[in-house]
Amino acid sequence: MELETCMAITRKTHMQAPLGSIYVAQLTRRPGSAIRVSFDIYHKRDIEISSATFLNHSSPRRSRSAFLKMSLLSKLRCITVDVTGTLIAYKGELGDYYCMAAKAVGLPCPDYKRMHEAFKAAYTAMAKRYPCFGYAAKMPNIVWWRSCVKDSFIRAGYDYDDETFEKVFRRIYSTFGSSAPYSIFQDSQPFLRWAREEGIVVGIVSNAEYRYQDVILPALGLNEGSEWDFGVFSGLEGVEKPDPRIYEIALEKAGKMAPEDTLHIGDSMRKDYLPAKSVGVHALLLDRFKSTDAISWRKSGAVVLPDLLAAQAWLLSEETPH
Repeated sequence: MELETCMAITRKTHMQAPLGSIYVAQLTRRPGSAIRVSFDIYHKRDIEISSATFLNHSSPRRSRSAFLKMSLLSKLRCITVDVTGTLIAYKGELGDYYCMAAKAVGLPCPDYKRMHEAFKAAYTAMAKRYPCFGYAAKMPNIVWWRSCVKDSFIRAGYDYDDETFEKVFRRIYSTFGSSAPYSIFQDSQPFLRWAREEGIVVGIVSNAEYRYQDVILPALGLNEGSEWDFGVFSGLEGVEKPDPRIYEIALEKAGKMAPEDTLHIGDSMRKDYLPAKSVGVHALLLDRFKSTDAISWRKSGAVVLPDLLAAQAWLLSEETPH
């Protein structure tokens, strides 16, 4: 006895399904019997109907063809994104901001190169002694930065008296707690909004303190609720990259997301790609500044793309996530 089968697509009615999903209903009937309906749930982004000719009772030989193409995006439920170098970048040089702060209180500009090298050394030492911006020591954010900036000036050869230093520091701290030293890449906001519109949960994973979440990202147009759904910031969590636990925290915050359903996008092999992969999360790297390191990244098997526009195209392709 010949079965008559057709495919019909219907939106959710009284049954429960994830936001943005639709049902693919398989209707099966034997002549003279009741129609039986079974449902499969697909996200709307998973389905591309290239043609649909449904079986006609008077023409049993006519067939129906419906082609479902599965993109990379259809295999994902969550995307996490690094911040600096991926979504935003520093404007100018560190010395620019230290110079402006010094000149504002009547001091000459510190030497740019000495200041830059001194800051790198001071930051590294401070992060080693009090990781995650002093999280475990319950050190206030401003105290952590005051110690780091003072050590930077001393290492560069500028040992100001306490009153003078405090005036300089206050200006530096205020500047780096605003959007002034940063610029947002043009593709950042569109990419994050696109991913969320496709039903993807979007998270921020960054070695940053609370001001990134509360002030800096919103001031740059990257807001929780419109560009991202949750954030994992090292200064608020007490865990920082490359510790893989920061990605486990992200999976938990995303709603106990499975790692195989998640992709992380960053710009560091050591801090982004390797630790994400170590917990089973897919990963890709952006090479926005044409780094020589990208050659070795590709040789190691990593997906390396120039920007988030390319990442979007890659996600819409029909390859296998790395």
